[in-house]
Parts: sequence; structure tokens; C-alpha cells
Amino acid sequence: MKVLVIEDTVTSAALICRMLGGMGLETVHRRDGEAGIDAFRQSRPDLVMLDVVMPGMDGFEVARRIRQLESDGEWTPIIFLSARTRDEDIERGIAVGGDDYLVKPVSEAVLKAKVRAMQRIAHMRASLVALTRKLDEANRELTRLSAFDGLTGIANRRTFDATLSREWRRSARSGAPIALMVVDVDCFKQFNDAYGHQVGDECLKAVARTLAGNTRRPVDLVARYGGEEFAVVLPDTDAQGAAIVAESMRSAVEALAITHRHSTAARVVTVSVGIAVTRPERSDDGGFATLLARADEALYRAKRDGRNRWHLAAAPALAMVQ
Repeated sequence: MKVLVIEDTVTSAALICRMLGGMGLETVHRRDGEAGIDAFRQSRPDLVMLDVVMPGMDGFEVARRIRQLESDGEWTPIIFLSARTRDEDIERGIAVGGDDYLVKPVSEAVLKAKVRAMQRIAHMRASLVALTRKLDEANRELTRLSAFDGLTGIANRRTFDATLSREWRRSARSGAPIALMVVDVDCFKQFNDAYGHQVGDECLKAVARTLAGNTRRPVDLVARYGGEEFAVVLPDTDAQGAAIVAESMRSAVEALAITHRHSTAARVVTVSVGIAVTRPERSDDGGFATLLARADEALYRAKRDGRNRWHLAAAPALAMVQ
């Protein structure tokens, strides 16, 4: 432990440094306030012993300036040394940032007791700071985990709901279109039954990675909607742009060539996609539920028409069968 002693009286400083040295503590001595502040800035001691009455800058001002040098969360114990015993002096010392007040001449037993007390407080505070940091890290990790699906690693339903609501309001303000896609793995129950749930989980992971990898911008979101269903939010995207993304995702999943002998769409794993596009109105805060229902209906049409394709609810004439 390093102790900075700021004391202008040589004999008093030598006595205090000797007592502290006897406790196995390293001491740094300065004789005036400016030098003491410089020493604090350079050496960052663990404890400051500070005389109140000094030429030039007094100890109260030194303590105030030391506190200004500390960053948020930092704390260095300051013990005042003074022959003054008035209540108002002690009160002022604590008010400017001091933690204790010793009256000269200082008793060695009292000094040792005060230093040990400050050591205990510093240790407890350091432990509390470390615990707080761990809790902050844990909270950040929990927040991160709460936003992602545990199996696939992409955004979960909660994040999807929040994102769609936020982007809906943003589109309503800007007048830009917003596209929503619902993606379903074709004949996934038959896949699970034939190959087992572990293989099914690996399949969902691969599909999720592929869908996420075929978005064009950071603002686009792919989320696991539930089971083998995924949802895609495409802000500021019209029907043509959404159709391009849907086809890119559909063909990329098919290109994975994951064997699925029990699919009615192909002999590999495929997806069907329902697309809905709109320009939200400012007054329609809950309209995204209708948009989602239209995307679901478009998905149903894609599956009814043979799967492994996409259907555009907003403009059926643009729907295309692959």
C-alpha cells in the first residue's frame, strides 16, 4: 500500500512516515499542496495523509482538487492531520472530501487503527466495485441472450416483435415502404420423424444461417418466429426488392442440398416464403398485425401451390413459381 504524506513540518512528516513504514507501507512525502497534487497525479497512492495548515494552498483546497482528479468510480481515502479541534474544521474537512480527521500530535496506536480501518474500507469498496462490474457484465449478457434464439443464434420472437413495431413507426413517419416475410421449412415434421430431432436442429441452424446470410443491409432482420418458421423484416423495401431477397433466400436454402427424401417439394430441404409489403399510415399504430396476417396468408398460398416458392400478397400478379 502506498501512502502520500503532504505535510510541511519536517519533524511531523518524518514521524508519520516512520510510523507508516513500521506498518510495512510505502510512503511518498511532499511539503506543500501543489507538490502534493502533482505527486497524487503521478503516483496514484492508496491513501493520502494531509496536513490542514500549510503555506500557500491549505489542506482543504488540496483535498478538493484531489477529488477532482479522480475519475468516476475512483476513491482514495484522505485523512486530515491538524492541531485544530474545532467542530467546524472537522466538518469542513469531511465536506471537501476527507474521510477522517486526526489531531496532532498523532498517536501511533490511533494512526495504525485509522489506517487499518481505511484499508478495510478500501478493500470492501474494491470488492463491491468488482462485484458490480461482474453484475453489469452478467446483465449485459442476459440482455444479449434475451434477444437471440438459443438454438439458431439469430434474433428471437421477442426481438422480432420489437423490431417490427419500431420499423413500422419509422416507416409511418417517413412514408417509406416496409416488407415482411414469413419463411417456413417445407415438410419439416416429416424431416424430424425420418432423421431425428438432433439432425432436425442442425437443419434449422443451417437454414437460419443461410437466411441471415442473404439479407442485404444491417437494418434487415431475420428472426426465428417459432418452430421451423422464420420471419424477416425489411425496412424501406418495396415489393420488387422483397421479391429479390425472397428468391435469394429460397434458392440459397435449396442449394444447401440437405437430403430430405420425404419432402413433397424436392428431395432436399426447401423453404416456402410469404411476402407482404405496405406503406404504414401514421394513425395505424397496430397495422403491423395485419401485415403479418397477410404475410401468413401469402405463405399458405405458396405452400398450397407446391412449396419451395414465394408468394407476394401485396401484388399477386408478381408472384412467381420457381
